[in-house]
Amino acid sequence: MAYQNYAQQERDYEVVKINRISKKTKGGNQVRFSALVVAGDKKGKVGAGLQKASDVRSAIEKAAAYAKRRMITVALMGTTIPHEVAIKFGAAKIILKPAPAGTGIIAGGAVRVVLEAAGIRDAVGKILGTKNKISNVYATIEALEKVTKYEKRKKS
Repeated sequence: MAYQNYAQQERDYEVVKINRISKKTKGGNQVRFSALVVAGDKKGKVGAGLQKASDVRSAIEKAAAYAKRRMITVALMGTTIPHEVAIKFGAAKIILKPAPAGTGIIAGGAVRVVLEAAGIRDAVGKILGTKNKISNVYATIEALEKVTKYEKRKKS
């Protein structure tokens, strides 16, 4: 593989969380890393991946590849979502609301990363329930998938 300058290379994924995992074995501790990555094309497609590997870089690459394979299509209405949606996914509760053009993304942490990766520029998001980033990322993707289903029903 040829050397690439990572500052110049544009990524289509964002690393949300890296976790160090340690497992007790007969021979000592087995240390691995898990990476949560959100991938999107900023044109209405977004996906998330959580993968483990023995080093951080491999975990990120595996998670990014998984996220790119499992992308969903999001219904966009201009720069925002068509309607409000609230979802409960495990302990995570997410509320997403459309916003007027120029508002920007008013959301915290994990929700903001997912909305930006999907290409949504104007929306309001609220995280209720858990502070767990993994649960919140998957809940946000589930909410965006729900928006897609409603949009498809409206057209038919």
